[in-house]
Amino acid sequence: MIALQPIFFTIGFFLTALAGMMIIPTVTDWVQGDYNWRPFAISALMTGFIGLLMTFSNRPSGPTTLTIRETFILTASTWLVVSLFAAIPFILTNTTGSNTDSFFEAISGLTTTGSTVIKGLDFTSHGILLWRALLQWFGGIGIIVMAFTVMPLLKIGGMQLFRSEFSDRSEKVMPRVSQIASAIVLTYLFLTMLCIGLLYAAGMTFLEAVCHGFSTLSTGGFSTSDASVAYFNSPLIEWIIIVFMFIGATTFVLFVKMIQGRPQAIWQDNQARLFIKVLIGCVTVMTLWRISKDIPASQALRESAFNILSIITTTGFTTADFTFWGTFPTMFFFILMMVGGCTGSTSGSIKILRYQIMFAVAKSHIYQIRRPHRIFPPTYENKPIPDAVSISVFTFFALYVASFGLLIMGLGLYDLDFSTTLSAAATALNNVGPGLGSTIGPSGTFTSLPDGAKWMLMAAMLLGRLEYITFLILFVPSFWRD
Repeated sequence: MIALQPIFFTIGFFLTALAGMMIIPTVTDWVQGDYNWRPFAISALMTGFIGLLMTFSNRPSGPTTLTIRETFILTASTWLVVSLFAAIPFILTNTTGSNTDSFFEAISGLTTTGSTVIKGLDFTSHGILLWRALLQWFGGIGIIVMAFTVMPLLKIGGMQLFRSEFSDRSEKVMPRVSQIASAIVLTYLFLTMLCIGLLYAAGMTFLEAVCHGFSTLSTGGFSTSDASVAYFNSPLIEWIIIVFMFIGATTFVLFVKMIQGRPQAIWQDNQARLFIKVLIGCVTVMTLWRISKDIPASQALRESAFNILSIITTTGFTTADFTFWGTFPTMFFFILMMVGGCTGSTSGSIKILRYQIMFAVAKSHIYQIRRPHRIFPPTYENKPIPDAVSISVFTFFALYVASFGLLIMGLGLYDLDFSTTLSAAATALNNVGPGLGSTIGPSGTFTSLPDGAKWMLMAAMLLGRLEYITFLILFVPSFWRD
């Protein structure tokens, strides 16, 4: 039998936390004299009542151990239920115009995808703008915790290797995983406050700084203006956001080590080091391309760096519509959607670690073909990669490709143009945000898409954020049999 009590207890805890977050936009709109404080207050009461009821009625009497099956159910159901309740403020304030759009905005926020269906952000209430940013910040810390606790346990996509690497090193820093988790949360909070302070000092209003600080570190991409970061027309603001997008896409435990006095931690990490090299290489290529089109060098560097980091870290901020830069940049950015940041960060997509494992296995296989009488075990950081990890990573890639193909065919049923169909599938599965083309590109929104297409994209956002297997295994009949 499936033990539902700890599952309901955990969901209730997260709903209670979500209700507490709703108080912030409630007070914000009340101070501003905006009538939207009432819908937020009602949302907080509804969510808090159900959350507390689930928490206290299912409180375990002693230590509880979840089975693997119950952990799968808990992970998927928590993200789904929290997303549904997060949509209530959008519904009650009639911000989006339909229930489908409200759910889309909430799921896009919590999964830190950043795709939006809201037009006229410059005239939207402060409470709604703050709520969108809070959802991304909340989802961002949830992603990090999931990467360090749940995914390694479920052995999904090579995450068990990440956990073993993390554990080997972290034991020298702190003796218990709970202490490490607390340190990561505090570091996440500290870096968020630092980002907010710098953006405010650079010229943003306090609300703008808070919203962009939350969205930047969570690599979410929700902005306070339809023009995104281009609205501010400030190189200083752009460079600050560039730095914190990089931080958000880098393994957070490395920043814990840096704060504890090991400033070289990032460069010593194999994954982070490759991530930095990929960023430098991509920015260099795009900068040279832009210079070849008679764009001033300083502008070419800034625009290339900002938009490349925004896409590769799956943040989704924009300062320019790169689809007008030419065919090569458009294809270049499309490929970058499938890269992602480091494991243990808030970024989405495939992530650097999985590419490293895949290429290590491929390299070993090629060497084995050349010299069949020798053994060439694949290695990562001079350690053999277990077969279970290799299988897990290639299973992840297989599910990714299959999901991508099925989603493209599903969206094709709605007669969307090729660019919109292809980029919508990519941006949803990789949790990036903007797509390509005039409809959902950097200058557009997802508002005009059919409701059926939006529901497909919502499922894809959750599928990508939950690393495929966690979501898809719930549809396997044998999973529910004892």
